[in-house]
Amino acid sequence: MASTDSTQTGGGRAHIPRRTLRTDRWWVGPLLTTLGLATFVVYATLRVFQQDHYWVPEYHYLTPFYSPCVAQQCAPEAALFGRLPVEFPPLVPYALVSLPILLLFRLTCYYYRKAYYRSIWLSPPACAVREPHRAYTGETRPLMRLQNGHRYFFYAAALISLVNTWDMLIAFFHGTGGGFGVGLGNIIMLVNVVMLWTYTLSCHSCRHVFGGRLRSFGTHPVRYWMWSRISTLNNRHMLYAWLSLATLMITDAYIALIASGTIEDLRILN
Repeated sequence: MASTDSTQTGGGRAHIPRRTLRTDRWWVGPLLTTLGLATFVVYATLRVFQQDHYWVPEYHYLTPFYSPCVAQQCAPEAALFGRLPVEFPPLVPYALVSLPILLLFRLTCYYYRKAYYRSIWLSPPACAVREPHRAYTGETRPLMRLQNGHRYFFYAAALISLVNTWDMLIAFFHGTGGGFGVGLGNIIMLVNVVMLWTYTLSCHSCRHVFGGRLRSFGTHPVRYWMWSRISTLNNRHMLYAWLSLATLMITDAYIALIASGTIEDLRILN
């Protein structure tokens, strides 16, 4: 006997007119994901185009949203790798080199793809929930083929992580009086760098770099050791993806508050 929610047609699959028969709050996950991604995108966009309060010369704090600072308008001390000889138009980010790379790295990340496919594009929004699209095209359309470049964006993002690491390290040697010092800003920057590396190294592409295209792990013990450690990190890639977004905003907000004179850095040593 067919239920009121489905009818049997021609011995094939049951036709279910409802979007889903689930009774739990399946929409909470996609909603929270959308809100989380939107919060970061809005905050990062406002800060990138603010083009101010990004640099604390007393302690050499440079926010990761402006690193490396390459615009002619950058403070000379903040441009550790030099400045381009032309001034950027108002809506061009000071960190023109790094931001597109990091955006493409995260946009094509396997986890983030799953996150925004389900929560924003609703393809599908949840298990056993019908998606609103009439046809499924996967990643076959021209623009979607950009996703295949994730492995290359990984290499570039690793270089940017090295730049962020250098920013963090050099700040320890710009305490009060120019010597070694530790402030709350140093600790926040350190935590942020750790989370950026954890997210980057737990990437599926990084795992493939060390363990892909091998016929036998037995003849490559070092690569196997690296692959197994990265695989352990990869199990929590989703967690690191969200934590790294949080530490990026916290680091930027803290440096911006100090640079604007709203608060003073809490000094621990020197």
